[in-house]
Amino acid sequence: MSTSFAPPVVVTHGETSPNAPLVVLLHGRGSNERDIIALAPHLPAGVAYAAVRAPIAEGGGFAWFANRGIGRPVAESLADTMAWFRTWLDDVAPAGRPVIVIGFSGGGAFAGGLMLSEPARFSGAGILFATLPFDAGVPVERGQLAHLPVFLAQGDQDHVIPAELLGRTWQYLNAESGAPVTARRSPGGHGITAPILTDLGRWIHQRFTYVAQQPVPTPGPAVDVDWPTIPGGVLPERTGLTPDVTWTIPQQQVTQNAPADLQERLLDLVRDLPGVTVSDSRISVPGARAFNLEGGAGDPQAFLVPSVREFAHLHPAEDGSLHLALPPAQAADLVAKGWGRAHFFAGTQLSPGFVMLFGPRDEQELTTVASIVRLSHAYATGAHLGQ
Repeated sequence: MSTSFAPPVVVTHGETSPNAPLVVLLHGRGSNERDIIALAPHLPAGVAYAAVRAPIAEGGGFAWFANRGIGRPVAESLADTMAWFRTWLDDVAPAGRPVIVIGFSGGGAFAGGLMLSEPARFSGAGILFATLPFDAGVPVERGQLAHLPVFLAQGDQDHVIPAELLGRTWQYLNAESGAPVTARRSPGGHGITAPILTDLGRWIHQRFTYVAQQPVPTPGPAVDVDWPTIPGGVLPERTGLTPDVTWTIPQQQVTQNAPADLQERLLDLVRDLPGVTVSDSRISVPGARAFNLEGGAGDPQAFLVPSVREFAHLHPAEDGSLHLALPPAQAADLVAKGWGRAHFFAGTQLSPGFVMLFGPRDEQELTTVASIVRLSHAYATGAHLGQ
């Protein structure tokens, strides 16, 4: 790596134990590490916080953008800057210590580069009033951030970051990245508001609590995933445009909705699976029909509502999508192939394999969607599935 950077300047707050979960805060242009560490007293207790000074002149921020009108590029490449940062991080947070990286403005772009380059290194990431570093050599393929919870905040009146980049960031994270995204919009401009800070703190607490209580899948894209319920074992790519999906609770499919007759045929196909009963969902909107598996022996994470063994549900006719639990590898592959979205709460409040599955548009898609639900059913039975 480059040796031209000085050692990091870091200020800390909160827990001092080297085993405490760590939040790294990265400031923006015109700010410094002392400014952003001021957020820490308003974030959850029991956590170590570290704010890192950008490796350029104080007040410059993690600005690397060239020809974007958002600041000046640092002397070294983004890759070298990230390598400098990771050397520090690997020293303070060896493997096994949960780390969430959060950046504001230019620091958010840098945090985005870190999570995109090495999603497995982090337990989560916060991108606050920032753009991702598109066209800077970091991977932005579909599914790159599977199983990495992301907190995304933008301002409706933000005139610091170009609207085109904010829109591209919003679209990629919410629709293409594979990440379970908690997204917030502020009616204001380029600044962290009290409601955003409150929601960020709640999200940090939920993610660290979840990580401490059960094993979680390693974030990152799915590779060579086997689908035993699909002939040939490979999930095909979904063709055509991606449906619009709400970014707030409840998660609903808004466009390309399944025809009503296909929804009913899908309901009958799933109802006929061994041991399945149909009832009102315990977790979804009114009118959603739950698929329950009495006596299902699968891991609790194989269920949307473990107490009643609800492993999937079909949303009302105006929507037609499903929510279901899948093994982590297949959940990531489903999102990467365009068949659905991670649920906002996957890996923070709900099973990491909690996904939305888009409703079938035609006969061929009905076959594929039914095969996906059969895998969810097999997962709930406790069947051994290749992951």
